[in-house]
Amino acid sequence: MNLAFEPDDERFRKEVRAFIAGVLPNASLEPVAAERNRWEQALIERGWQAYKWPAESGGTGWSLAQKYIWETETGTRGLATQISGSGVSMIGPILCGYGTAAQRARYLPAILDGTEQWCQGYSEPGAGSDLASLTTRADREQHHYRVNGHKLWTSGAHHSQMMFCLVRTRHDGPKQAGITFLLIDMRAPGIEVTPIIAIDGMHSLNAVRLDNVLVPLDQRIGEENQGWTYAKGLLTHERTGLAFITESLRKLEILKLGVKTCDLTDDLALGRKIADVEIELQALIVSELRALAQSVNGQPGVESSILKLKGTHIVQRLTELLMECAGPWAMPYSLIDRELPDERIGPHFCQETVQQYLIARSASIAGGSDEIQRNIIAKHVLGLTSK
Repeated sequence: MNLAFEPDDERFRKEVRAFIAGVLPNASLEPVAAERNRWEQALIERGWQAYKWPAESGGTGWSLAQKYIWETETGTRGLATQISGSGVSMIGPILCGYGTAAQRARYLPAILDGTEQWCQGYSEPGAGSDLASLTTRADREQHHYRVNGHKLWTSGAHHSQMMFCLVRTRHDGPKQAGITFLLIDMRAPGIEVTPIIAIDGMHSLNAVRLDNVLVPLDQRIGEENQGWTYAKGLLTHERTGLAFITESLRKLEILKLGVKTCDLTDDLALGRKIADVEIELQALIVSELRALAQSVNGQPGVESSILKLKGTHIVQRLTELLMECAGPWAMPYSLIDRELPDERIGPHFCQETVQQYLIARSASIAGGSDEIQRNIIAKHVLGLTSK
């Protein structure tokens, strides 16, 4: 299997690097707010904020290899690869692939210019990794659906105007066959958003209750009871980003700088730990390139679960090593129930060490728990079946 990029792809990589250098010539591994704002504005001006969209819908029309290069070059520099969160990266591609002309005309421009924020209504109290078990129901009436249920871990719901939501419209037959994909206005009567404070003390997650929420029939994506197909369509041939590789590469560089800053270059035990995780990361990169090559050739496999499982372990290990490197300098930033110090204490990287360590614990759950990934590997890779 040839894992090398084509000459055109390498030329594209140089173009991306030149673009980044032109916008942020002195950007650090942890860009500040002003740099992020400048970056987002540059993406809009260049037309690169919707890099996963087809060109006819306002996107870049890039190939899988180009998307991978873009995510790698930007992600390792700590730069957001798109704006508007779930709007650009998730519902945008679904609208491009399955939405009606009226839906695309209504929503895509507002997603592109950032005037309308979206959140994802998938997980529920009893349906997270086993998403097909969702129970939020949508009863069809004359001109609308009446939606009742409870969504959980909904990122960004507290500042979103719209939610793309999976609901149950049929209660017999296979679980996946009775799911419908709806676009729900978060300003509609009957929606209640409750904050969930995560282990790192931050508010990005929410619980969303839907009590007799009326959703017009023309806010359905595709056919009724086919929502599972559309939700999976987003992930078809999209193999990059599942293994936290760009995040891990950036954390590795921050860790190496931290070792120098904290004068730990002579700590051989810490050096061996860093070397071990770097070797694992390099092996993971090769595995992801193999999965990418299969997808480019139209042969997507089941490697995504392996990538996710191993990538989770590596990114969590790196946050542990960052904590070990920071040592007592991390303590002033470890008390999430009080204000952070007015002045910086210790090396710069220590300020987010505790927060990143804590939130990395969720990587074992978010996007499919480790247990679910192992079940998938056992069934589809090893051919094992439960008795």
